[in-house]
Amino acid sequence: MDRDGSGGLGSASSPDVVRSIPVRSHPPHDFLSKFKQQSLPACKPVLTPSWVVATFLLMGFVFVPVGLVTLRASRTVVEIVYRYDADCVPEAFKGNKVSYIKDSSLPKNCTRALKVNKYMKAPIYIYYQLDNYYQNHRRYVKSRSDKQLLRGLEYTDSSSCKPEESNNGLPVVPCGLIAWSLFNDTYQFVRNSAKLRINRKNISWKSDREHKFGKHVYPLNFQNGSLIGGGQLDPSIPLSDQEDLIVWMRTAALPSFRKLYGRIEEDLDADDMIVVNLMNNYNTYSFGGKKKLVLSTASWLGGRNDFLGFAYLFVGSCSIILSIVFLLLHVKSPRY
Repeated sequence: MDRDGSGGLGSASSPDVVRSIPVRSHPPHDFLSKFKQQSLPACKPVLTPSWVVATFLLMGFVFVPVGLVTLRASRTVVEIVYRYDADCVPEAFKGNKVSYIKDSSLPKNCTRALKVNKYMKAPIYIYYQLDNYYQNHRRYVKSRSDKQLLRGLEYTDSSSCKPEESNNGLPVVPCGLIAWSLFNDTYQFVRNSAKLRINRKNISWKSDREHKFGKHVYPLNFQNGSLIGGGQLDPSIPLSDQEDLIVWMRTAALPSFRKLYGRIEEDLDADDMIVVNLMNNYNTYSFGGKKKLVLSTASWLGGRNDFLGFAYLFVGSCSIILSIVFLLLHVKSPRY
């Protein structure tokens, strides 16, 4: 057998053997590779002075009218705001308001007269406003159980409701600090010796009533401890129908907030005198809070809020001023 390698298959000198040299293949120029290489077609506008001036002028001519319309809609809303937490304390307890509000044996009824300055078209929304009340406090917000609100005693883990998860070894429904501190001031309105009817239905979000609060979940062992936080709940009414609770459980983000109490579905004329019979039950004196009663109409934009209109006017005015400045600079030092 020939072992000199001249006839071997692996001989490098054999003329019949062709070596294959690997060739690196380049990836196809698809969308992904163009995107990675930042070579996609793009719009690259040239910001000439005329384009800049025209753009700022257009923004100003759009924003200023929108701001005027928005501000006008806000100003059509009629509001009556009355702070009553200080006025509804007897003179003998002006120096110690906390002891007055905590003493359940003292009467908390208070009567005040409000004058309607402008015609108020129904529906007239009744709000209670609380100031210096931090519903967004971390421990306060966490002290609730959404699963218990929906399923009741079927959900047994109420550890998130501390320190108001149980009382005398029995679970509390609804548990948590938010429900425990339920607002419980009440209002009644009289005009010309006739009581104004307050509609307290559908004051909460429909999604909350139908999907967050159980239709077969009833209050249990609620406000039975030694320390009463706020309002009571009717144990014969399911949580889905306790709309005061549903409104209160949607916590506010800011320390000053309003929550809907009800609606007056009668028009109020200018110069009408409204007698308000209220119960000053809720304790805001311990932390220096304020309580206000608000009667308000609504426009197509909602309640009264001038901020949005002023913001549009400010941006539009600044755009027009900048366009004039750029135009003067271009006239003084033109670019060719």
